[in-house]
Formats: sequence, structure tokens, C-alpha cells
Amino acid sequence: MKIGVQLPEVERVVRWPEYVRMAQVAEAVGFDSLWVGDHYLYRNGATASGPWEAWSLLAGLATVTERIALAPFVASLTFHNPAVLAKKAATVDEMSGGRLILGVGAGWNETEYRAFGFPFDRRVARFAEAFTIVRRLLDGETVSIDGEFTTLDECVLLPSSARAGRIPLMVGSSGERMLDLTLPHVDGWNAWFLDFENRPPLVAGLLDRLHRACDRVGRDPATIETSVALLLDFGSSSPRSGSINPIGGSPGEMAHALFELAELGIDHVQLVLDPIDVSTIERAGQVAAIVRRGR
Repeated sequence: MKIGVQLPEVERVVRWPEYVRMAQVAEAVGFDSLWVGDHYLYRNGATASGPWEAWSLLAGLATVTERIALAPFVASLTFHNPAVLAKKAATVDEMSGGRLILGVGAGWNETEYRAFGFPFDRRVARFAEAFTIVRRLLDGETVSIDGEFTTLDECVLLPSSARAGRIPLMVGSSGERMLDLTLPHVDGWNAWFLDFENRPPLVAGLLDRLHRACDRVGRDPATIETSVALLLDFGSSSPRSGSINPIGGSPGEMAHALFELAELGIDHVQLVLDPIDVSTIERAGQVAAIVRRGR
């Protein structure tokens, strides 16, 4: 099982030098992937907070790491121009030497849509059109489309990719319509920790839903990399927003939760650390090392 870590989003203000240090430490202690939230703005009552722009961060991280995979967690296709997003993805993949995973979703945070002027209606329909454009462009096609939401005239991504094969696509959704749209085409599937209350045994129900969707679209579920985010508590004095059933204790106790996920057939886990800093990435590396050793 591969293990990654999500870098800070709005837990606190993090400057670029600290991102560099966290990414390099994550790579040094053996993590397989780094994940960056693709959002613009949050509001909790009268309090607003915002992360740095995800694709700029990913491009920077590509230049200060060598091995670790990089990914948006996840890119909302309903507030990106799909052709421009595909271009950004191709560029980051080039800069990283073919290490990008392109996670995609339909978005959910109405605050950022309203604040930045994006329409919030018909998100699944908008996603469907955008997803078709993105995957076709990444497949090397020249795309012309007079769609309901996007018009393209002989759009093509140049220079062409040096990667052998397409950038891996991952969908971050368990919705029936979203799964039916994406499962014929994606390489991976992801669930956020809230989707299973951060309780590993409950992932079985999500996998059942995924397998039923695979049956509907004629996809072998064994050909899809399954992944879930898992929230670990390293003694935060102020739990992060959205915290639910965080897993704490010793490295061995935390590793037990990952073993449970592995037994269910999960291929990749993205660790969400509370708090998130260099020291907790190092401590989470101890958890990952236990899992790699298999005990």
C-alpha cells in the first residue's frame, strides 16, 4: 500500500520555505505522494481563510523534490477552464519528470464559487463536459467542441508529453452519477475521511458502492487504484475544522488503522495530519515505516 501526506491548506498560514522543507522531509522519510488542496477561499461565519493557489504550489514542489508523486486534492473541474487545467497538468507533469496524479472532482465549497465569480449550479453537468475535454486532451487528441459550457477550436496540448502513457486520472467522489461518468476512464478513486467518518471498517460500504458502479459501466474494479484520506491526531491543542474521529495513540496504534485499510484492499492512503508541520510529518513517517515492514 502506498502512503502519502496532505500538505497544509488553511490550518494556518504557511510560507513557501516551510512548504519546501515539509515536502523534502516527506520524501526523505519515504512517503510515496504529496497532496495539495485545490481551493481558493473558505469562510467559517465571519472568519475567512484561503490557501495558496494549488497549481503554482505543485509546480514549485516539482522543482524541489525528486521522487515523490504530486497531486491536487482534488482539482474542481467546475471552477477551472478544462483546457487550461489540462495544460497546467501537462506542464507540472513535465516539470516533475512524470510524477503528477491528476485528482478531479465536481467541487462543493460554494463560498469560493461566489467569491471568485464561478457559477455553482449544475456542477455534475459542468463536470461531465469538462472531464471529457481534459481526458481527451491528455490522451493527445486535438479537441474541437461547441459545448454547453465550453467552446474549443482545434485545441491541442503542445509540446507533447514525454511520459509513457497518460497522466493518471483519479476521481474524488462516491456519487452515483459521478462514478458512472468517470469509472470507464479513470485510473483511481478516492474517498475523503468524512465519507467514512474516519472509521476504517466503514470503508467497506464505499467499496461496495464503487464495485456496483463498476458493474454498471463494465469496468473491472481490480483495474482501479483505490485510495482514502485518513485523519491522524498528533496531539493538536485545537482540532482542525471538520475533524471527526481522529486516530491517535502510538505509531503502532495509528499503523493498525492503515493495516485495516490494506486488508480491505485499499491501495493508497493520504494521511491528513493534525497538526501539520515538519515534526508531525517525521512522526507520521514512523507510522508509514511500520506499515512498510508489515507489522
